Amino acid sequence: MKFAATLEYDGTNFSGFQRQKNATTIQQMIEESLKKITDRKVTINYSGRTDAGVHAISQVFDFETEIIRDNLSWIKGINSNLPKTIAVKKIFQVPEDFDSRFSAIKRSYAYVIYNSKNKPLFFDKYCHWVTNKIDILSMKNQSQMFLGKHDFSSFRSKNCNSKNPIKTIFDINIEEQDKFIIVNVVANAFLQNMVRIMVGTLIDIAKSEHNLSIKDVLEKLDRNSAGRTAPAKGLFFLGPQYNEDSKLKTMETNLLNRFKI
Repeated sequence: MKFAATLEYDGTNFSGFQRQKNATTIQQMIEESLKKITDRKVTINYSGRTDAGVHAISQVFDFETEIIRDNLSWIKGINSNLPKTIAVKKIFQVPEDFDSRFSAIKRSYAYVIYNSKNKPLFFDKYCHWVTNKIDILSMKNQSQMFLGKHDFSSFRSKNCNSKNPIKTIFDINIEEQDKFIIVNVVANAFLQNMVRIMVGTLIDIAKSEHNLSIKDVLEKLDRNSAGRTAPAKGLFFLGPQYNEDSKLKTMETNLLNRFKI
C-alpha cells in the first residue's frame, strides 16, 4: 500500500528537508518516526526540497508499507515521534503510481516581508524585516514580468545543480496586510533559492537600490545581475497541486487562506 501525507514544519532549526550527512533534516525526522512505528526502514518521497530555515504549510510526502492501520492512528503515531516543530496534518491512501514529486503539476510558495521601522518582535523567525519604505506599486508592477515561461538562470543559486533553468510562473501576487507584505508565487517547479532571489530583487528595485528591471535581469541570464537573496526565514512552502484525479488536489487552493498571520 502507498500513503501520502501533508506536513507542516518550522524550518528554523533544520538544515532543510532533504536528508544529509552530519546535519538534522525534516526527512530524517519523518523517516526515523516511521521506523519507530513500523519497525522497518522507510524511505519517503516528497513534493519539494526546501532549504535550511525555510518553513512549510503543506509539504507532501509518500511512503509504502504493508502495515494496516487507520488514518488517525498513522497521524498520531508519526506525530508522537516528531518534535513539536513538525506535524503531519492529513494522510491518504493513494494509487501505487502516485509520486509526491513527479505527480505534482504546480508548486506554491509565500514570502513574508515586514516593512516597518519597528522590529517584528513576535514574528521575527517567520518574516524578513525591511526598515526602508518599500514602493509596493513598483513591486507589484515589476513582479508581473515574471509571469510565463522564462529561463531563470539569473534567479538561481550558483550552487544549483538543476539541468533545466526554464520554469513557468503561473501566478504571482503581492498582498499587504497592515505592515506585512506577502508575495505568493505559483510555478511548475523552482530552482534552488529561486523565490528568495526573486523576492530579494523585487525588494531592491522597490527601494531604488537596483537599476535593472525584472525583464532586464531575466534577459541577462546571470545571477550577478539580480538582487540580494532574501533570508530563508521569510519563505513558506505552501504545497503542491495535483491533477483532478488525485485525492490531494483539493487540499488547499487559495494561497492567502493557506497562510494567515
